[in-house]
Amino acid sequence: MRPSSGVLAALTGLTFFAAPVAHATGSVSVSGGDAIWGTGGVRCSVGFNVHSHDAPALLTAGRCGQGASDWYADPGLTQHIATTALVGFPGNDYVLAIYDQGVSAPSTVNLHDGTFATITSAGDAAIGQRVTRSGAETGVRTGTVTGLNMTVNFPEGTVSGLIRTDICAEPGDNGGSLFDGSAALGLTVGIIGDCASGGESFYEPVPTVLAAVGATIP
Repeated sequence: MRPSSGVLAALTGLTFFAAPVAHATGSVSVSGGDAIWGTGGVRCSVGFNVHSHDAPALLTAGRCGQGASDWYADPGLTQHIATTALVGFPGNDYVLAIYDQGVSAPSTVNLHDGTFATITSAGDAAIGQRVTRSGAETGVRTGTVTGLNMTVNFPEGTVSGLIRTDICAEPGDNGGSLFDGSAALGLTVGIIGDCASGGESFYEPVPTVLAAVGATIP
């Protein structure tokens, strides 16, 4: 799930899934930056918890959701937590998945040190802004916004309107949270390099996704 550089005309793709069916889940809480596993061997990170038509839901990267209709809190796929409702890819890069009844979905991001950041709104990134990324693979990293409205060519299609940062990331971080304080900024959707040698990362803007799917934070 690594991008190549270049600029192409944006494409638009939307995939709708059937209405979710409630599953028995037991007690589980999911925050931004947590790992989730999808059908088809997918492992990604949660971006942010939102509300869609009064139902609690999660946002993650669109390429994570291609072919993954169900999401689990464990790699053995025994603890079902959510069902994909909408995939926007290519053109954009996001998934909206509706949580099962009984799943706790606070508007927080996991800081991977036993604490959580509370998210109260969505915001627009700015060049030079200091930002924080949380993902299940490499935890929390900080850096700077270095580009806006970027277009990236992925093997599966082209995505436009992305945020670029100088923060490293690795594949398991895909879908994870980019934020500044209490403001949700982006979903991790692409990486160049890694956290051993350094790199960059790209993000789907959260305000764009919220408008597309009709969701709100918190």
